Amino acid sequence: MSRKRGELKRLAVFVAVAEGGGFTAAAARLGTTKAMVSAQVRQLEAELGATLFTRTTRRVTLTEAGQQLQSECTPLLRELEAALDRVGSGGGELRGTLRLTAAHDFLSGTLAARLARFAALHPALHLDLVATDQVLDLVGEGIDVAIRGGWLRDSTLRAVRLDEFEQYVCAAPSYLAAHGIPRQPQELAEHRWVALTLLRAPLTWNFSRKGTRRIVRMQPVARANAPGTVQALVREGLGLSILASFAVEQDLAQGRLVRLLGDWTLPRAGIHAVYPATRHVPAKVRALVDFLRTPGSTAPAKDKGLRSSG
Repeated sequence: MSRKRGELKRLAVFVAVAEGGGFTAAAARLGTTKAMVSAQVRQLEAELGATLFTRTTRRVTLTEAGQQLQSECTPLLRELEAALDRVGSGGGELRGTLRLTAAHDFLSGTLAARLARFAALHPALHLDLVATDQVLDLVGEGIDVAIRGGWLRDSTLRAVRLDEFEQYVCAAPSYLAAHGIPRQPQELAEHRWVALTLLRAPLTWNFSRKGTRRIVRMQPVARANAPGTVQALVREGLGLSILASFAVEQDLAQGRLVRLLGDWTLPRAGIHAVYPATRHVPAKVRALVDFLRTPGSTAPAKDKGLRSSG
């Protein structure tokens, strides 16, 4: 039995290295030393008779054998963790690691403050936060929950709607001084546009006002795959774009950006907690989702088949 426990421990360490991209990151995630992590991986490689990682001074990458082991053992380890959670959740105290991913804008804003309050309520639970504007494979990357904004695409994941936000057409004062102020949605097609490529249709937008609709296709001068980069380019006067209301509050208040076409509305976007559709949702995920739910949300906070932005 002790041998089996040791093998499971080594597999868990291996997955932490694979997901973290290195021994130092795995050690921090597991709350142990880099030497222990390295020793566990070496022993696992000796037992399997296979090299799992290619190590250089700059990076650690999975070998073909390592990739196969990760793809096969990660789901099993998550199921085992869920089984342990089912047995232990009756005790009331959340333990272990909760791995969460969100866009840089979310994590650097109010979400960080809310996560800090959640962590204070559960001191035995360790938060492992991954800030990225890319849509990660939750199961493959070992992510417990993702906080995503926008419109959700079809997937096998589950989602809970936490909140929603407006979208504003914005420009820098310097751009408007040089190129003029658009007064109608269709005039946007004549302006320089900064597109967010994470969106399904970053160049086509639907405006509405008192029952009137206008569909406009923009002409991009630049494209970027991160909302923060798009906002920075707009702030520098490169062009116009549509930005999330929560992200531009300070820029609007301090005059770095100007909101345009305020009497026209764009589709409101949602903020969702997204997580793998396992038979048993871990108690730590349920607790976090309940904590983050916004009581005033206009959408019901229910699990549903996902349309995920990743």
